[in-house]
Amino acid sequence: MSPSKVPVPITDTAEVEEQIRKELALGSEVVTIRHNAPAATLYEDGLKEKKTAVVSSGALAAYSGSKTGRSPKDKRIIEEETSKNEVWWGPVNKPASEKTWSINRERAADYLRTRDHLYIIDAYAGWDPRYRIKVRVICARAYHALFMTNMLIRPSPEELANFGEPDFTVWNAGQFPANRNTEGMTSKTTVEINFKAMEMIILGTEYAGEMKKGIFTVMFYLMPVHHNVLTLHSSANQGIERGDVTLFFGLSGTGKTTLSADPHRALIGDDEHCWSDHGVFNIEGGCYAKCIDLTAEKEPEIYNAIKFGSVLENVVFDASNREVDYTDNSITENTRCAYPIDYIPSAKIPCLADKHPSNIVLLTCDASGVLPPVSKLTPEQVMYHFISGYTSKMAGTEQGVTEPETTFSSCFGQPFLALHPMRYATMLAKKMHQHNANAWLVNTGWTGSSYTAGGKRCPLKYTRAILDSIHDGSLSKADYETLPIFNLHTPAKVNGVPDSLLNPAKSWVEGPTKYNSAVKTLATKFTENFKIYQDQATPDVLAAGPQF
Repeated sequence: MSPSKVPVPITDTAEVEEQIRKELALGSEVVTIRHNAPAATLYEDGLKEKKTAVVSSGALAAYSGSKTGRSPKDKRIIEEETSKNEVWWGPVNKPASEKTWSINRERAADYLRTRDHLYIIDAYAGWDPRYRIKVRVICARAYHALFMTNMLIRPSPEELANFGEPDFTVWNAGQFPANRNTEGMTSKTTVEINFKAMEMIILGTEYAGEMKKGIFTVMFYLMPVHHNVLTLHSSANQGIERGDVTLFFGLSGTGKTTLSADPHRALIGDDEHCWSDHGVFNIEGGCYAKCIDLTAEKEPEIYNAIKFGSVLENVVFDASNREVDYTDNSITENTRCAYPIDYIPSAKIPCLADKHPSNIVLLTCDASGVLPPVSKLTPEQVMYHFISGYTSKMAGTEQGVTEPETTFSSCFGQPFLALHPMRYATMLAKKMHQHNANAWLVNTGWTGSSYTAGGKRCPLKYTRAILDSIHDGSLSKADYETLPIFNLHTPAKVNGVPDSLLNPAKSWVEGPTKYNSAVKTLATKFTENFKIYQDQATPDVLAAGPQF
């Protein structure tokens, strides 16, 4: 046998299984433990559940039960001495005691002990080997195992053989409820993170996204606190010819996923990233895409990624031919698909760039029509708008939303933050200054008038033309005008975009008086929202907000 044919050692699965049996105090019961099982095995096991099926595209379709989205009101962080002075306590991160943790962790272990199949996934979070963490997931549903196999970064055989002890462990007993009588419990659901134990437990929800976003919160804590690395809720891409990197921030409905998928640029990732001293890296090994109203024409790369190995969540399909109806929202508006990122042809593998971002794009979908299609931001304005995280929540983004609603989500990812938003904003401003990055506020929403007054949404072709001008450098050299109150700097001309679209103060259908009134209304909402952050904001940042 030639040296190149020497077989790669496989990790000692029996040793890992024995460790889990010991951890759970499993007796002589017959329990099958699968360690990093392949997709085919997880399909076979999953199909034994009533909630799981294979659809016509080859994807595994699963149902998450009564919870079809995250439960932010049930997210808790354990208050303990190693992290309590770092965590941003409040409505996002509710404290729970170590006693509560012990009770709920034992409850999760008790449930897992009763299962005839357990699944272990050993994988990584973070594509940069200098910063990645080793994650272990223990769960009892094959669909959860396949989901995290897709969403984490799969180790090579050599890496798995030398994986060792995990840095962080997820105990998913989501099929089993929390005890409402336990201190601090307000429902049957709890998602708890313990930074001292470096563990997470899930009770009372089978929604797989809790695992993904739990790891995200862990990275929002570990990277800034221990490595001075900035964690970001953003997509990222890189120019194929110039190698320039762009970060896109935006909430649901702003076009973050669509706009970061550019035929002239390689996709680094669609949702979670870190910015280190060495460049940008994706946290995940997969994508978790929304599927509602998905078509091959609108989103061909996502549509074609739904195949063998992918997990469809809470979709409706025809029982006779297994064709998925992506327009059907009878289970939830939040239908999803999880697939490995290498299912996307334009993905950059490995998912990292050794260059620093040249452009930061803050996306908003402004239903008031007040904000211009694009404006260039000062460093202080970047911090203000990054902390604000404004958009209009559009119909269909959440159940019950039928008209646009003004919403603010700090750092464009408030539910996942572990530290105060000002810490992330300060790190972002520092990195932008250090690497001379430009920042832009891009409105993909309404222009000329509001949604309710008959305004029209900015056509996608014009938003893409704006991004092309950002990437080729021409927009940074343009002449700018300053809009009232928000003091935003908007260009007089952009290649491929009608001049009349660029300055809403000049193009407002109902005239300047109505425009100024709409500006003041939106500005007041910004000011009211920012009051909860002003105690830690500098005077320069406060001055970068609306000025009446």
